Amino acid sequence: MTDKTKKKATIYDLSVISGISPSTVSAVLNGTWRKRRIKEATAELIQKLAEEHGYSANLQARGLRSSRSGLVGLLLPVHDNRYFSSMAQYFEAQVRSTGQCPIVVSACRDPDEEHQIVESLISYSIDELLIAGATDPDGVHDICERAGLKHVNIDLPGSKAPSVVTDNYEGGRLLTQALIERMREQGPVAPDELHLFGGRDDHASRERIRAFRDVKRAMLGGDPDSCIQPTGYSPGNTAHAFEAFHARHGRLPRGFFVNSSINLEGLMRFLAQHPQEAFADIVVGCFDYDPFASFLPFPLFMIRQDAEAMITKGLSILSTTRPPIMTHLVAPTLVPPRTALIGPLDALKDPDAVHSVL
Repeated sequence: MTDKTKKKATIYDLSVISGISPSTVSAVLNGTWRKRRIKEATAELIQKLAEEHGYSANLQARGLRSSRSGLVGLLLPVHDNRYFSSMAQYFEAQVRSTGQCPIVVSACRDPDEEHQIVESLISYSIDELLIAGATDPDGVHDICERAGLKHVNIDLPGSKAPSVVTDNYEGGRLLTQALIERMREQGPVAPDELHLFGGRDDHASRERIRAFRDVKRAMLGGDPDSCIQPTGYSPGNTAHAFEAFHARHGRLPRGFFVNSSINLEGLMRFLAQHPQEAFADIVVGCFDYDPFASFLPFPLFMIRQDAEAMITKGLSILSTTRPPIMTHLVAPTLVPPRTALIGPLDALKDPDAVHSVL
């Protein structure tokens, strides 16, 4: 019999091999042996045999016995974004540290897709779900509620379940103030010289726009409606918005607030089609953080959202019995130009890495 066809050992197989009762073997393998005062030598023997004979826990069978599958889900809007990918990486590490299995899926900001994915996850008997950046969080809640699935909204709030989100107003205030202060280093700033591009009609964008308007009125004395261009989160739409502005005015604004790193990608597409003179004197703020973007050839202020704190708080709420329906705010950080912060990749272990250069 080859290794590929060799049957993996079960708890009962390990019991026969070791001469130890199945209940003791099970306690060692599920991590409860210390509570049962099983000897450490016995636990080490069973763990060694489990490794030698290729034992792996059957999560589906475990779910039938305990009414829990050990699966915890995270629903994202997209994967291809540093903010959401960092969120997913930290979520996976946290869930694995508790002995559970993480499942991460995305719905591409499509409400119908969100509903179908959540129904699929429920069919796999997931125990809990974090819902990040959903376009229809209350609709997703209704599906979870019918199935009795514990869930928390992350990034965008809902009205029917607890939510953990960035303090978008405070982040927008910090970013707009930093932009105006840097622009003033080059001379007086008129209200129509600072614009906002990107975002849509969701909670995060509304709060950022509200802060943008409030700071402009306080520091510059006004905020014309023409300075707000909510292009959605499409890089293509954002690039078209910059092209249209440039075609009308023959230049870019002196300063602009870009609503996310996805919108910043649209700006990069626009800049790639124009000579450096087109952006030689601009000041930019982005409500997202990317260390590579931080080193662009113009001043770029960024807002780093604390994905780790949001995931930690969300998982904490899931462990609470009947948590109140409220929105928890997590403070963001203003990152000045030319700054590379430590991120989740710093936690990666590489045993083959060279630690010194000869």
